Amino acid sequence: MFTITSLGTLLSSALIRVVEALIIWFVGKYVIARILAAVDKTGALGKLDASVAGFARNGIRVLLYVILIVAIISVLGVPMASVITVLASAGVAVGMAMQGSLSNLAGGLMLMIFRPFSVGQYINAAGAEGVVKAINLFYTVLTTVDNKDITIPNGSLMNANVTNFSSEPTRRVDLTFGAAKGTDVELVTKTMLAVMQKNDKVLEDPEPFAKLSGGTNEAMEFTARAWCASADYWDVYFGLTKEITEALGAAGVQAPAARVITEAK
Repeated sequence: MFTITSLGTLLSSALIRVVEALIIWFVGKYVIARILAAVDKTGALGKLDASVAGFARNGIRVLLYVILIVAIISVLGVPMASVITVLASAGVAVGMAMQGSLSNLAGGLMLMIFRPFSVGQYINAAGAEGVVKAINLFYTVLTTVDNKDITIPNGSLMNANVTNFSSEPTRRVDLTFGAAKGTDVELVTKTMLAVMQKNDKVLEDPEPFAKLSGGTNEAMEFTARAWCASADYWDVYFGLTKEITEALGAAGVQAPAARVITEAK
């Protein structure tokens, strides 16, 4: 039978545990912040790829908070067996309610393992295109060429075709130019090759290519292909379009009109 004295003792003990739990919580948060700051300062994750480093930092943060919460539960005197049972039941319920989020988490883990792309690379995936800004546990963020951020669930990325335009050191620029019917084919191809060979950003190996590739009753089509470093793609693309068009005009080729035959990224 409870007495006022025993009830007071119980409340006092409970209050002490709550105070201890609060102290551990605030101290623990401070310690976690200091640990993460120390990890950042030492550069322990700096040697890793940017996407892996961010993922690892988030993992460390989650692990430290799990340890902190377990310590608080222990201080409050809650039996761990009961806690494990409740967590297991809650885990099943939350797992069923958050199937999409768990799919995104699994997708994030797969992205870290198989690495189809990394932070800083330019990709096209799941109907979006841009530079990879961040790869988080559940979402990947792309920055578009017009400076908009697109957030894509990792689950969608793992089930989509991904085109990585930055994975290889070199890329090929393909352009098509039109000339009036009856134009000297040799003149056109030599002019196109001369322009590509003169461009400092066009690689010599593989060597540039210029050939008659088709036409209609009114015009002939010539294809120009040049290899360059991936980082120089757009400079070469716009540069050759302008330079070849001007060179064909200067050589007397009638109605040169440039257009792209493949979608360039």
